Amino acid sequence: MARPSRYPLGLRRRAVRMVAEVRGDYPNKAAALQAVTEKLGIGLRETLRNWGKQHEINAGQRPGTTTEAPAQLKALKKENAELKRANEILKAAASFFAAELDRPHTRP
Repeated sequence: MARPSRYPLGLRRRAVRMVAEVRGDYPNKAAALQAVTEKLGIGLRETLRNWGKQHEINAGQRPGTTTEAPAQLKALKKENAELKRANEILKAAASFFAAELDRPHTRP
């Protein structure tokens, strides 16, 4: 599991927006990334570039795993495990009651 980011979500979104806004003021995307990185005090330009890529993935503009996908997968795995447990309980109950029906009953 990935470690939590030391940068708040609001800062990350703002930084990605800023890069898009100032992109035309710089000769290339790397220069725009560097300028925004320095303005906001983000450690590395690569960090901001990764945020931009993830934003594009979440927006459907680039292929990849969205931010929500791991949480959805975890929830589905949990639900699957619960359903398997319930199924085992139902199987055990069915076999118990089937055995009760097969026993000869004697009445005094």
